[in-house]
Amino acid sequence: MDQQGEAGKSPMRHPDEQPTGVDGSPKFGRLLVVLILTVLLIVLITFGSEAYYS
Repeated sequence: MDQQGEAGKSPMRHPDEQPTGVDGSPKFGRLLVVLILTVLLIVLITFGSEAYYS
């Protein structure tokens, strides 16, 4: 079996592992902050419209 050029390859010929966290995907913390800000905006709109129309 020719092993030259395959030093980092899996002996079972599995595909390479996917890199984690380096492909530009959003982080969980950032998504959580956006979710919290969105909920706060909805609450502010709700209270503001209740105060305006009452």
